[in-house]
Amino acid sequence: MKRFLPLILIFGGLLALLGVKTIKETRQAKLPTVAILQPLSHPALDEIHRGIIAGLASAGYHNKQNIKIDFQNAQNDQSNLRLMSNRFVTEKAKVTIGIATPAAQSLANATKKIPVILGAVTDPASANLVHNNQRPGANITGVSDRAPIQKQLALMQTIMPQLKTVGVLYSSSDNSATSQMRLFKKIAKKAGLTVVEASLSSVNDLEQVSQTLAPKVDAIYVPTDNTIASAMGTLVRTTDKTKTPVFPSAETMVKDGGLATVGLSQYDLGVETGKMAAQVLSGKAKPATTPIHYLRKGHLVLNLKKAKALHITIPKDTIKTAQQKGTVIK
Repeated sequence: MKRFLPLILIFGGLLALLGVKTIKETRQAKLPTVAILQPLSHPALDEIHRGIIAGLASAGYHNKQNIKIDFQNAQNDQSNLRLMSNRFVTEKAKVTIGIATPAAQSLANATKKIPVILGAVTDPASANLVHNNQRPGANITGVSDRAPIQKQLALMQTIMPQLKTVGVLYSSSDNSATSQMRLFKKIAKKAGLTVVEASLSSVNDLEQVSQTLAPKVDAIYVPTDNTIASAMGTLVRTTDKTKTPVFPSAETMVKDGGLATVGLSQYDLGVETGKMAAQVLSGKAKPATTPIHYLRKGHLVLNLKKAKALHITIPKDTIKTAQQKGTVIK
């Protein structure tokens, strides 16, 4: 018996460990699921996702402790969006979060009961996601990434005082991008500028469309557009050949080769989305009566490296403001 005692002790220890693991797994299986759906990977959307996790944590919700986070990335495949959204419903997620319009629309199509929190959708009402932005009216609410377009145009004119013709490059299939394009066009025309529109149906069109647009304009404005954001390298390689500056909406797109923007922090958008999801999860808020949340403060971002390459001189006062309150890329 003494010979077998060590084996018995080892076997007993293994059983105990398995028992602890089983209990832990059972507890985690009972945790409410927060399902997060992202349409594709690029820096702006990745920052929103990172902010969502931080926003949930700031409200006391941590993965594998008191919630189970199920994060899925569709890798720019529409069929994946549908499959993942339906899976969230089948698994009875407590709250779902859609990062950007395509993911939000897919979740909205999949369920009319489970709360859907919008993570960065420019105009939820025009995207037919809510009845109106002040009182959504059903199971959907969230955070808008509506850019401060008036300030963005003012920045363009400050950096390029001789600006006369502006190109607007956007994806025709992106509701947020088209909504922002229309607003920019209206504001720019009111400011006396000539606007040239150029749309693309997929990322495969970007090089050809930008090659056609760049020589016709003094600068190119890009709204919050996931397709273009995922291929900024392609865009700036084309526009650099004609020395045409690109003014994007998202700060991450400036880091990827744009010249400047007054943009919203993608991370902060995610944080607000996470906090709103926590409010709904805790029962403190209901999507139907929770207004769409807007970030009011824009963030000045300047790419001095790009300015030098394009032989553009940015006013010293603007650089000083960015150094004190914004971001300067050298």
